[in-house]
Amino acid sequence: MSPQDLLLGAVSIPSVSGSESEVAQFLVKAMRELGFSSAELDASGNAVGSRGKGLMQVVLLGHIDTVPGDIAVKLEDGKLYGRGSVDAKGSFCTFVAAVSRLSSAALERATFTCIGAVEEEIPSSKGANFAVLRYRPDFVLIGEPSGWDAITLGYKGRLVVKVAVEKDNFHSAGEGRSSGDLLVDFVSQARVCAERWNATQSEKGIFFQVQLTVQNLETQSDGLTQRAQATLGLRLPPALGPLEAELFLREVGAGLEGLSLEFVGQEVPYRGEKDNTLTRALRLAIRAQGGNPRFKLKTGTSDMNVVAKHWTVPMVAYGPGDSSLDHTPFEHLELAEFEQAVAVLTEALERLVGR
Repeated sequence: MSPQDLLLGAVSIPSVSGSESEVAQFLVKAMRELGFSSAELDASGNAVGSRGKGLMQVVLLGHIDTVPGDIAVKLEDGKLYGRGSVDAKGSFCTFVAAVSRLSSAALERATFTCIGAVEEEIPSSKGANFAVLRYRPDFVLIGEPSGWDAITLGYKGRLVVKVAVEKDNFHSAGEGRSSGDLLVDFVSQARVCAERWNATQSEKGIFFQVQLTVQNLETQSDGLTQRAQATLGLRLPPALGPLEAELFLREVGAGLEGLSLEFVGQEVPYRGEKDNTLTRALRLAIRAQGGNPRFKLKTGTSDMNVVAKHWTVPMVAYGPGDSSLDHTPFEHLELAEFEQAVAVLTEALERLVGR
């Protein structure tokens, strides 16, 4: 099976979060055909394959689920269109193809485990949470689109807060403030405090700033009680974890009548080092393919946020594709870039284990 056949086959199988079993079975079969010494579905539904017998452990974790949205799968002008082509089946297929090409010398020195994780696109992160308990890697690659010549060092953290304000109803012509007024006050105060916090940071750029957005907002009344509800999403920089952000929001809401806060979706921010054995191997491999290596820091989240607090080893995210196409109706991956990424990663893994 060629790398392009692997990619086309994976993208052609729908796999919205929670419905990944068919694509996982396809990938297990493909890994067996490509010479992996073991390939199976684990208890969480991940597609897992291993090659090599060395003591060094290299884990390549990419997700195989997608967000909803049917995009007709087609090859056109050297591009593969389809949901998941960029985010992130393209990256996981890069992992599988690269590991399938490794030399016998590399396989003597290390064991390479490719994990096609389920439910990354929803808060459960089921596949990654299962994997962190089973493996103790020396190096980790996360499958996310960086572009073939770029290396992602980190992702911002996340916190979601569900805000509710409830109070007795009153006539709108009378004195008093509605539940909606009070909710808007809370959001405004939270935004002002976030901006003040941002102003204190010496490092500039959006990766180092708190981003606060209102994801939904509604009010209702049954004639007796008013209720206003909102969901706020916070993207958190390395200097502010979700627990600290929770305290900050509780302080903002202290004393507001009828306010309740529920916190979900906590993800710890992560930023890795620029210069270590793993990044050096990737930089040299990118240059060997004619590229000029670049580093990226991303404002979203990935399974890197889930595993970083457990796997405190050199870790980066890598994969072909333009991440601005993630979740869009135009998602597509250039096949030439996919092949370049496979070549880069093969070279990098050989260098990493000391060919």
